[in-house]
Amino acid sequence: MLEKEDVTVHGICSEAGTKVLELEHDCDCSRLPAVSKWFDCHDFSAAPASGSADYDAMVVIPCSMGTLAAIASGITSNLIHRAADVTLKENKKLVLVTRETPLNRTHLKNMLAVHDAGAVICPPHPGFYLRPKNLEEAAMTFSWRLGDQLGLAMEGRKRWGTRD
Repeated sequence: MLEKEDVTVHGICSEAGTKVLELEHDCDCSRLPAVSKWFDCHDFSAAPASGSADYDAMVVIPCSMGTLAAIASGITSNLIHRAADVTLKENKKLVLVTRETPLNRTHLKNMLAVHDAGAVICPPHPGFYLRPKNLEEAAMTFSWRLGDQLGLAMEGRKRWGTRD
């Protein structure tokens, strides 16, 4: 639900991501409506592998602790890792939506490392202060927060201190 934004979304889905979508949502990447182009996770010749492709930002959602560790240590064993590395080196916005809990010391150290490199850690926590009435509204509060991180105007966006 973007407001007057001309946004092009490209996607990269790992094998694990494909399995998670299938197990948790009974769908595959091709059914995600906002994505206009998909890249193979192993194609290092794809546009996201190069800073000259000039993307504005990158979001890794969900970001597993394995992907976080790879990004934190600069290991680029797939296109997601490489694109994240390129995003950081080009001083572009990298948002990592980590989803695992509880966190151990290694996870926290890796989060600090990517933060120090310029990434934003943004776990998918709903904004309960907005008093969502159901799970869909709770998820929407996170979508608004993610949109804020990317500088996107979101239709219906509620903020603290405002009324419906």
